[in-house]
Formats: sequence, C-alpha cells, structure tokens
Amino acid sequence: MNESTIYQKLYEFFKPEFLEVKNESHKHRGHRDSPESGNSHFVITIKARKLKNLNRLDSQREIYSILNDEMKSHIHALSIKIID
Repeated sequence: MNESTIYQKLYEFFKPEFLEVKNESHKHRGHRDSPESGNSHFVITIKARKLKNLNRLDSQREIYSILNDEMKSHIHALSIKIID
C-alpha cells in the first residue's frame, strides 16, 4: 500500500478536478508509535464536486469511508486539505 493506492481509490470514487497524495512518512521516522513501513503518513489535497456541498467534517468522513480498509491496516496518519 502506498500513495498510488490511495490516489486510485479516491480518484475512482470522486473523479476530482484536482487530487494530490503525498507520502510524508519520512518525516516521522523514529517517532514513538510510528510504524516504520515507509507508507504510513499521508497528506491528501482534493477538489471534487461530490464534496462541494458537504461541510468539512462530512467531507472528511466520506474520504475516510473510501479508505476504510487502509485506515485499519496501513495508514497511521492522514491529513486532508479540501479545496473549495
């Protein structure tokens, strides 16, 4: 599991106008409780019509629901930036 997996799942569901997934796991090496997999900390920036009429919390819930399996097993931290 890596950023391309996240990108593909989000792209297939949202068909966004803009989507960027960055792996920032390297910034957390050696931190307490941080997995050393190299694929655990991600930043998502997204602009999508499906999120336009949702408030920030509901938009984040929608994204988390798409990545539910990955959140349970691989992703330790996820930062979400939603562009209006």
